Amino acid sequence: MTYNGLGLGLGQLARLSSARTRSISAENYTGEKGRGGMATEGTGAEPGRDLGQTWKISPSVRVKPGETFTLADITGSGAIQQIWITTHYQNWRRLVLRFYWDGDAEPAVEAPIGDFFCNGWCQFSQVSSLPVAVNPNGGMNCFWEMPFRRAARITIENVARPGHFPIGDLPRPGASEDATVYYQINYTLTDVPDDLAYFHAQFRRSNPLPESTDHTLLDGIRGAGHYVGTYIAWGVNNNGWWGEGEIKFFMDGDREFPTICGTGTEDYFGGAWNFDVPGQGYTVFTTPFLGLSQVIKPDGLYKSQARFGLYRWHVMDPVRFESDLRVTIQALGWRSGRRYLPLRDDIASTAFFYLKQTSTPRPALPDADGLEVI
Repeated sequence: MTYNGLGLGLGQLARLSSARTRSISAENYTGEKGRGGMATEGTGAEPGRDLGQTWKISPSVRVKPGETFTLADITGSGAIQQIWITTHYQNWRRLVLRFYWDGDAEPAVEAPIGDFFCNGWCQFSQVSSLPVAVNPNGGMNCFWEMPFRRAARITIENVARPGHFPIGDLPRPGASEDATVYYQINYTLTDVPDDLAYFHAQFRRSNPLPESTDHTLLDGIRGAGHYVGTYIAWGVNNNGWWGEGEIKFFMDGDREFPTICGTGTEDYFGGAWNFDVPGQGYTVFTTPFLGLSQVIKPDGLYKSQARFGLYRWHVMDPVRFESDLRVTIQALGWRSGRRYLPLRDDIASTAFFYLKQTSTPRPALPDADGLEVI
């Protein structure tokens, strides 16, 4: 589990290594040794005007609509070990994260910030899992290990258009479309063994899901790797229970039938019987590897327009594939006569995986309107 000071389990913390720890934030844009807290200008310059340098002068950055800001640009070999980031909830679907490994022009990670951190509905939900933790009020953390051999670059794009205020954030005196972002990226510089793969994440949205089709979480993946996690922001457009659908993993040459076939949506995410505790209804839970971390109810338990946030981390049981991978999930409810009803729901998924390649084909990301929670 331990490689030259990359990832350390509890049993390895006492083992010394030659790895060097570095950290990037708005107080040290480059992560260079001994160059933190040197700013004389920044978003904290006004409140710190009486104190000056070293007194929280540059705690955050502002990203204008249509602008892309580089959060980290690292040269060398090593691994990103932890990311903390926060911004106002209105930005959780209009700020897009992208991670690039070893100089590749195409990103390995491309996802809205909220969905990457299991908060896709632009409303806070607590997440208390091992790789991802989201704490009051919007403190987003991830601990996925992200090795790189020559370089790592992380960007954040504000995909909003000028004049594009989401519902609930209408223009008002003094309102700003700029996104204020606070962040800290902790990483190590060290040798990376040949058998470590690159971290990837892909976002896809079906809104609504076409009639009698499956939602695709991942497709077109070639090469060897590990599938390690799923987050879904699921919006239900019908009355009744919505989670009878099965998740399927088509791997290593599977065509019509998958190697792995689940038994129901709530089963895959670690629950049972509709997540419905008698007398209590839908019941939120968040655990190290799986959870129903968010339930946004309309009027009543099974009424249309309920929204859910669900995650499942394959940390203890990675789905290993050698040559190719495709992952789909069905949206399935009930109709009269105890018959299944294919649903046309709003399903936004983020799939997390490791791959030998630094990038892989992906569908075009929806525009600002296509990402928006409406």
